Amino acid sequence: MGSLKKINRQLSTTQVIALGFISAILIGAVILSLPLSSASGEFTPFIDSLFTSATSVCVTGLVVVTTATHWSLFGKIIILVLIQLGGLGIVSFTTGIMMVIGRRITLRDRMLLEDALNLDTLSGLVKFLQRIFKGTFLVEGIGAGCYALVFIPQYGIIKGIWYSVFHSVSAFCNAGIDILGSDSFIPYASNAWINIVTMCLVITGGIGFLVWWDVTNNINKLVQHEYTAKMAVKKLHLHSKIVIITTFFLITCGAALVFALEFNNPDTIGNMGMGNKILASFFQSVVLRTAGFITFSQAGMHSSTIIICLFLMFIGGSSISTSGGIKTTTFAVLFLSTRATIKGSTHLVVFNRTIPHKTVQKALAVTVVSLTALLIAVFALHLAEGGSLLDATFEATSAVATVGLSRDFTAAMGVAGKLIITFCMYLGRIGPISMVIFFNRQQQGSKYFSYPHEDITVG
Repeated sequence: MGSLKKINRQLSTTQVIALGFISAILIGAVILSLPLSSASGEFTPFIDSLFTSATSVCVTGLVVVTTATHWSLFGKIIILVLIQLGGLGIVSFTTGIMMVIGRRITLRDRMLLEDALNLDTLSGLVKFLQRIFKGTFLVEGIGAGCYALVFIPQYGIIKGIWYSVFHSVSAFCNAGIDILGSDSFIPYASNAWINIVTMCLVITGGIGFLVWWDVTNNINKLVQHEYTAKMAVKKLHLHSKIVIITTFFLITCGAALVFALEFNNPDTIGNMGMGNKILASFFQSVVLRTAGFITFSQAGMHSSTIIICLFLMFIGGSSISTSGGIKTTTFAVLFLSTRATIKGSTHLVVFNRTIPHKTVQKALAVTVVSLTALLIAVFALHLAEGGSLLDATFEATSAVATVGLSRDFTAAMGVAGKLIITFCMYLGRIGPISMVIFFNRQQQGSKYFSYPHEDITVG
């Protein structure tokens, strides 16, 4: 016990995060490999159990066996629990574990958590965690109730409630794992209610907990007549404004491009009516934010559409949320910084607020490391599995960004491909930056000196 505590004290917060997710994945894999977890009552190959556990904990949605038919009720419950654990997020999940095991939150830990959550005390962390749990279960409960209006009449009370709860958790956590069958939500492509409920859950989970409370707090003040409507919008934090605007922009532009490029494609939305085409285009654009439900085949899309999908998947959702990708704020900061540079501005000013240069540097680092990890993953997957390079790129991007969409590539992979994708999902969930720090055991403090300046020519 003493040596365990000593090792625990030596681990950084990032290392605890990494090991916490590995532990959850391995425990889930062992349980899922048992005969009790399969519908046939037989052992599931460990590689498939490991893959399923990883896709659940990392809330990705890629599967190598059909979730609806391969797993028993017990196995599906385990998958649901793993999704919920993964969906609660790295910070809440890890901080909760650290509190339960009695690990002291050090000054370095507080600084990291303060940077991520804008909190600096343990009481603040407890309050933040409580709000995450309450908000998560409230939204998932509302989502389950909305799904029940369709699933209970179709499947009966017991099965309908079970389906409603499972898919509400999966959608909110941006997991994209379903128990409807191999066709996912394709049978509901024309069901506006199911589509809208799913999109709302995905967006709510992917927009981030910080934005939630900023918006709800301002709405409460609006209702209590403390703010006017204009003030409620103006008083939103800069983070919330950027997230909301960027999310709206990406979803609407993504939907418009999918609609235009796939309009006459009979393998996707070409045979749908106008209303269903619009609905399916928006659904596709939303789930590209890291939730792998589908209402039409991904394998049938045009190459031009796939490029749009890769771009949107790589960006993903927002910070401190259930989604993956480099995040909307990262993309927005890089875009706005580029625009500012073109205009000759030396500072990044947005909504009359100056964004620190260190934030721009962090956004650039996250993007470069993520892109590097993705390129390595594509190369490794194509080398191991062969086939179409476009399909390998789509699959690797889907895994690294924890999206879960597939062009029918995952199920046909061998052991090497499954291991590569499993690692990609894990890497995408804990973050490439976290992985770099995890292996950098010798963390050095800040250096309070600088060398002489000398410029270089770029471009």
